[in-house]
Amino acid sequence: MYNTGKLGTIIILAIISINLSACSALPLNDMMWQRHIGEGEDSGEQSKLPQGYTRLEAEKITPTKAPVQTPEPAAVEEIADNAVTITISAAGDCTLGNHRDQDYSYSFNQVYAQTENKAYFFDGVYDIFSQDDFTIVNLEGPLTNAEEGREEQTYCIKGLPEYAHILTLGDIEGVTFANNHQRDYYEAGIQDTVNALNEEGIAYAYGSVIGRYETKGVKIGWVSVNEVGNGAAVEKDLKNGIETLKNEGTDIILACPHWGIEKEYLPEDYQIVLGRKCIDWGADIVLGCHPHVLESIELYKEHYIIYSMANFCFGANRSPEDRDTMIVQQTYTFEDGVRTGASDIRIIPCSVSSSSDRNDFRPCIAEGKQKTRIIDRLNEYSEGFGVRLDYEGNVVK
Repeated sequence: MYNTGKLGTIIILAIISINLSACSALPLNDMMWQRHIGEGEDSGEQSKLPQGYTRLEAEKITPTKAPVQTPEPAAVEEIADNAVTITISAAGDCTLGNHRDQDYSYSFNQVYAQTENKAYFFDGVYDIFSQDDFTIVNLEGPLTNAEEGREEQTYCIKGLPEYAHILTLGDIEGVTFANNHQRDYYEAGIQDTVNALNEEGIAYAYGSVIGRYETKGVKIGWVSVNEVGNGAAVEKDLKNGIETLKNEGTDIILACPHWGIEKEYLPEDYQIVLGRKCIDWGADIVLGCHPHVLESIELYKEHYIIYSMANFCFGANRSPEDRDTMIVQQTYTFEDGVRTGASDIRIIPCSVSSSSDRNDFRPCIAEGKQKTRIIDRLNEYSEGFGVRLDYEGNVVK
């Protein structure tokens, strides 16, 4: 069953929009903030590779060398009068809450408790999310009141069930929930999260549970899997999920794997293999998460594989070493109900924080030299994968 339309929070969101201020931090009761480098990173679980696959070293990434050329703006295609356009925005890991060993002081939970405007966390990117047709992020960790967490998990993450409303206020319609923190509070945590998302009308996917959303008569579906924990076994859920969506007549299919190695800027062998399989099975775009940093973008058979979108609204680390992130947008065009193609992706460089000296849990759009630097990094990582961006985040033709 497909969720339909943007959620009806027009009055609330109109008030919220007054508070937008791109990259300026909001006062938080004059707190004194501290730096805790490296706090809250994932447990370091390594992907279980199929037999014969090894980690890919940087110098080995030369699959389809992209020609170096002077960036030129992408050509603007004419849209027919009867056409419908669907713009999808995607962003990376969002931990709405704390990890188990985190002090309350200076934490996501404290900011939430002391900030009257609960839309604070996504208001730096609200203009982007509110103007698209569908926004999806990775929900990294459960929203639960459960107290018993996994003893073997180094960083056990959770937020309160009421935090699901933060997503609504941010104009986020869908989440992926298959990741290495999904089970931090066992089945109780998963069920509490599902209940909280259902109450907010937010669509979700994890494992064999497929996400569905409908807007403007266009059906969007996605499959979310945890390759970090389950290795190549995720191929069954990915392939079956994509096939199910195709059989349902889904117009746009997203494959969303949680994969790769933390803090690595280039994808490993199996990410490349699995990402290409997703496209071959019928996905329209692959949106990867988990490494906590930006990774390469690949153009494969006219479809994009985003290997890692990095952290986004990340409560489990008060001062991540690498704060670069991005929003990925792609626009699809339909004429008389038939898809006529997809535009090239647009990359919107962002920072996980609107403060330069701490993580204030408020991602914002990067500007000026910061924006240019992020584009340069992505071009460096993507040079061997057929993708080069201009400084507006558009693919160079």
